[in-house]
Amino acid sequence: MRKNFRKKPARDERERLVLLGLVELFLRTGKPVGSNTLREHGFDSLSSATIRNYFSKLEEAGFLKQQHSSGGRIPTQFAYKAYADACANARADDPGYQEQERQKIRQKLGGAQREVASYLQEAAEKISEMSRCAVFLSAPRFDQDFLLDAKFLGIDHHRILCALTTDFGLIHSEILYTEKKLSSFSLKRIENYFHARLMKQPRPELTPEEELIAEKFYHEIMMRRIARYTNFSAEDIYKTGFSQLLHYPDFTDASVLASGLSLFENTERLRALLQECCKKRHVSCWIGEDLANFVPTAGNCSVIAAPYSIAQNVVGSLALLGPNRIPYRELFGLMQLASEIISETLTKSLYKFKISYREPQKPAPILIGETQCFLLEDKRS
Repeated sequence: MRKNFRKKPARDERERLVLLGLVELFLRTGKPVGSNTLREHGFDSLSSATIRNYFSKLEEAGFLKQQHSSGGRIPTQFAYKAYADACANARADDPGYQEQERQKIRQKLGGAQREVASYLQEAAEKISEMSRCAVFLSAPRFDQDFLLDAKFLGIDHHRILCALTTDFGLIHSEILYTEKKLSSFSLKRIENYFHARLMKQPRPELTPEEELIAEKFYHEIMMRRIARYTNFSAEDIYKTGFSQLLHYPDFTDASVLASGLSLFENTERLRALLQECCKKRHVSCWIGEDLANFVPTAGNCSVIAAPYSIAQNVVGSLALLGPNRIPYRELFGLMQLASEIISETLTKSLYKFKISYREPQKPAPILIGETQCFLLEDKRS
């Protein structure tokens, strides 16, 4: 900032820089900023009286406020928005930062792999760790994914929890019903039956009763999978990292934290927000009242989202949620680079492993005889 002041910027520009400087200092310290404090952090070419004059004008314009009449100023949501706008493309203009940070993020998010759906979930986890924010993303549905295994757990006398693992690393759960409680030994034998059928191996010997139950379970699971596959009218949504929000002092108030997390109560709201980012086709930011259309109670939260693509076709968005006081400059850079690397990785993965994908569309009637285009079991030789 000192370089800018040596160039003697115009008065309006100096006022803008004072605002941005105050926001940046407040983001770092979380403490109200006084004129003397700001002058000591890059504004020594201005007098304290001049800075106080700028503070007064910015307060009248709604960018700053005082908690106490004799205290320093803190930014409002309008100030955060002005700062976010200034930071949105700052990292893109710094090739050195781009290359340095790209290598760090590539180590965490790069590397083509067949388990593309699992990769997106892992990417969300790692972005959450790097940003210390809750993360959510939308995704298309990937084809050529087959059931790999099944595990069974008895819940009570009549309900069985079935955990299904797919070749892409996804885990689906289903609740199955029985007329009487099954022993852990019987459930293990039924697991072996599933595994043998899925892997095209010889089926294990079962008692007549176990075989009837195993076959019933198998057909039920397969029919549910067909229903899940054909009914794809909305993007899949992954969510993670809620506990990261506990790192922020802003969320020590349980009611404030709950209001932020309320965004995750309605998956359709998440989809709408992510779809808006896809339409914009660039990193986007919603601060405070900007989120009113999606969740009216999230006034103390901010969302930064970035679209990602496969072969230059935008197919989804990833987003992070945190308080208003987050390091916008760093997070804009992180999201921009993460979306680029995820796009590269998915494109390479789909090409290398010959995987196709589908985007949501209105369900069309599909005959059972036409469902051979997707895999319920491992058909590979």
